[in-house]
Amino acid sequence: MIGVSAPQSPQFGSVDDVVERLAGVGYLASTGVATTVYLADKLGKPLLVEGPAGVGKTELAKAVAEATGSGLVRLQCYEGIDEARALYEWNHAKQLLRITAGQNPSSQGAEGWDATRDDVFSEEFLLPRPLLTAIRRSDPTVLLIDEIDKADVEVEGLLLEVLSDYQVSIPEMGTITATRRPFALLTSNSTRELSEALKRRCLFLHLDFPDADLERRIVASRVPELTESLTDALVRTVRVLRAMELRKAPSVAETIDWGRTLLALGLDTLDDDTVRATLGVVLKHQSDAEKAAAELRLN
Repeated sequence: MIGVSAPQSPQFGSVDDVVERLAGVGYLASTGVATTVYLADKLGKPLLVEGPAGVGKTELAKAVAEATGSGLVRLQCYEGIDEARALYEWNHAKQLLRITAGQNPSSQGAEGWDATRDDVFSEEFLLPRPLLTAIRRSDPTVLLIDEIDKADVEVEGLLLEVLSDYQVSIPEMGTITATRRPFALLTSNSTRELSEALKRRCLFLHLDFPDADLERRIVASRVPELTESLTDALVRTVRVLRAMELRKAPSVAETIDWGRTLLALGLDTLDDDTVRATLGVVLKHQSDAEKAAAELRLN
C-alpha cells in the first residue's frame, strides 16, 4: 500500500463561511447549496450535483477550488470513456523500448524477465489520469467528475473504490491511498439514472435555475455596469424564455453573456428590436429562436 489516508481539517468553518467565501470568488450560493457544500467538506463525502445544463454545477466546483485555494483536477466524462482515460495507463511505447534495449544474452531467462518486468511496471512508465492524479496530490484538491451521466455504467464501477476509500488499486504496483482526501464533486444533467451504489457514497444536491432575485444579483455581480432596470428586464425576459418548451433553455452564463452583449453594443434598453438582434446569444437552436420570436411576437 502506497500512502495512508488520514483525517484532515475541513476547509470551511461554517455554512456562513461557505456563503461568504464563495461570494468572494463570484459564486452566490443559497443557504441550501452552502449547507450541502459545508457537510460534504465536513464529513469528507463526495457531492453529487444534479440539475439541468447551465445552472452552475461545474462552476460550483471551480468556485470551491478558488475559495479554498485548492487545485482543480477535472475528469470530463463522455460516451466511451474507459479506465485508461479515467484512472491511469502504461506508456506502452516506452515500455517496449526499455524491453528491447534490455534484450541481451545475460538478461534472458526467468530472472532476466522478472527484473525487466519489475522495471517496466514502475513509476517511470505510469501515466496518471485525473482520478489517480487527484488521489496522489498532497496539496488541497477539488476533484471534479463532470457529466458522469454521459459515461457508461461501467465507469461508475471504477469510481466506487475511489469515492469510498480514496484509493486506486494498480495490480502491478499495489494500492495507492490518498494522503489527503480531495473534495470530490460529481455533476449530472440527469440524462440517465445513476447506480444506487454510486449514489449511496455521495451527498446529493439538486440545482435548478435560480429565482429571479438571485439571478439579478448574479448578473449584477458579474456585469456591474448594467443599470438596475436593464438587469431586471434581462432577467425577466430570460425567465419567459425558460418557460417555453425549448430544446435548450438559456443558462445563467448565457444571461450574463447577454448582459455583456448589450454593454458591448452600447444599448440601454431591451426592446423588441434589441431582443430580435441579440437572441442568438441565449438561444443556440434555430427552432428555439423561431419559437421564441413567435411567442414574443418579434416578427
